[in-house]
Amino acid sequence: MIAEAIGLVLAGFCCWGLLEYAIHSLLAHRWKTFVSPLHANHHRNPRNVFTSPIAVVPIALLLFGAAALATSPLQASCFVGGVLAGFSRYEWMHWRFHFREPRSQRERLLRSHHLAHHFCNARSYHGVSTRLWDRVFGTLPTGWKEDYARVDKRAPLTGRSNFVEIWNPKTSFAHLRRALNPLQ
Repeated sequence: MIAEAIGLVLAGFCCWGLLEYAIHSLLAHRWKTFVSPLHANHHRNPRNVFTSPIAVVPIALLLFGAAALATSPLQASCFVGGVLAGFSRYEWMHWRFHFREPRSQRERLLRSHHLAHHFCNARSYHGVSTRLWDRVFGTLPTGWKEDYARVDKRAPLTGRSNFVEIWNPKTSFAHLRRALNPLQ
């Protein structure tokens, strides 16, 4: 039972990279969805790196519901817990890529990958916590080394991110309304 729970948490954690790619590539860029304006807001202001819990909680509940229909509530909880752990890691990495210098070669590579998405080619480089799915789905351009070199020395952002703002319900709802309806 414990081994199964650990396996489901690890499976959920590993599935996050594919979910991240699908959300970023399909829901934010390729199709017009509720994610598109939220992500466009991040492109306009890269300080807005964190996702509001108001957006995350309903999606996590839907994922739990779907997983619970396929398995049991306990198994679904373990799997979704792993997905949320992967999401938390993604949020932390995304913040680091924008606000801190890389601490390792791997982090430098992933930071360059993400910044190439922002500053070189928004139709490519959709993975943030991994480059794997960009390779698999062909969204890693052949000129990626040149793009990485163009962004490698970009200074990290200074000042505050949107972390405090998204945890305050009053500002979080206002932030979501502005992102979903930028003409207001």
